[in-house]
Amino acid sequence: MKNINVGWVEWLSLPDLGISAIEAKTDTGAKTSALHAYNIQPFGKKKRKIRFAINPIKDNPEIAIYCSADIVDQREITSSMGRKEIRYIIKTSIQIGDVTKEIELSLTNRENLNYRMILGRSALDGFIVDPNSSFLQKKLDYSVYKKIKNKIKLRRSLRIGVLTREPNNYSIKRLIEEAEKNDHVVETIDTKRCYLKIHSKNPEVHYNGKALPIYDVVIPRIGPSITFYGMSVVRQFQAMGTFCINSAQSIGNSRDKLAAHQLLARVGIPMPNTAFANSPKDTKSLLELSNDIPLVIKLLQSSQGKGVILAESKKAASGMISAFQRIGVPFIAQEFIEEANGEDLRCFVVGRKVVGSMIRKAADGDFRSNLHSGGTAKNVKITKQERIIVLNAARALGLNLAGVDLIRSSSGSKVLEVNSSPGIEGIEKATKKNIAGSIIKFIEENISLVNISSKKY
Repeated sequence: MKNINVGWVEWLSLPDLGISAIEAKTDTGAKTSALHAYNIQPFGKKKRKIRFAINPIKDNPEIAIYCSADIVDQREITSSMGRKEIRYIIKTSIQIGDVTKEIELSLTNRENLNYRMILGRSALDGFIVDPNSSFLQKKLDYSVYKKIKNKIKLRRSLRIGVLTREPNNYSIKRLIEEAEKNDHVVETIDTKRCYLKIHSKNPEVHYNGKALPIYDVVIPRIGPSITFYGMSVVRQFQAMGTFCINSAQSIGNSRDKLAAHQLLARVGIPMPNTAFANSPKDTKSLLELSNDIPLVIKLLQSSQGKGVILAESKKAASGMISAFQRIGVPFIAQEFIEEANGEDLRCFVVGRKVVGSMIRKAADGDFRSNLHSGGTAKNVKITKQERIIVLNAARALGLNLAGVDLIRSSSGSKVLEVNSSPGIEGIEKATKKNIAGSIIKFIEENISLVNISSKKY
């Protein structure tokens, strides 16, 4: 590189970090360059990384850029005011005019200093500094941040939290595997061991005696037995500003089968005829509403085929309904689609795409096609109309990640159920598709780099 003239202050960009414009002061008295950073959080065990935020505009603290990089070192650095500080060191590229080069940067809070960045001697190799001039290279400006707002996308290392009580199951292992392929870090969190500090200015989730960091994203894998508490934990992460791939509200919508059916009915999603009543006095009326025998009785909060019973006669249905009503167990009664012959479809939704579909067949002597109940599965191609039904069902409940179960009847395909924590193993093995990878890709595409707000990072 031939020598390039620069002034004592220059505009530059840091493309790897998504910083499109920043003013930097040249300082030949400092060896290492320095970048303003706050909420500095090291993370990762196999490969140490650092996550931090920066306000590139000195007089506008509401514009924050979120960055991450590999840690290359930790050093004691003495500031121009004689203060010693242990700083994390990263490597990143800078662009000044038409020149791009990789430099080392130390991270430190420069909130009260005039310039957000210092270019030290090692970064100025190949440049000639004119102390009597400024902005000798291409001029940039901060209006770029106002134009892009939250739309900027940049691949960066993400800190991902997974709420789960089963950290060693297939789904969690596959999410970790695909995340690490893309240089992200996944940490599993036992949902039941979280406890919450509910504070209007500084909400926190605590775990093992200390506050958890603010993750870039949280993936809730909430089991039915802890739905209420799990939703509370997810809601707390949302209050902290974390992107949760499924919100607490959407999880609640899907777990309450009655509420889910009501929400689906409101937007015209086809479903098997369904009835609900509370009083044992209304058992006869409920059976008349259903008007179909055999009849499927479903507990309102169940999964994996548990709590689903087939009543093959009016007498059996009446007995089951009365028994559930007497002990206060909420349920719905639903028509049995005999022509489905024990088959249904599981369609896996990520964002606004159906990324995989399989047809499930019930085991001999069972009407439930769930794989946990002994059913088998194979890949299937769904119709355009089925795809529309599936996507609309997930959207109606507010889910970004969903397993939508369809049953094919003589009057068309209908939604049986929508699952907010669908398993990955069955769908990946049946379809041979990288479902976990699709989830990580969706996360990458929906994490903002720039935040224009006053929320804490």
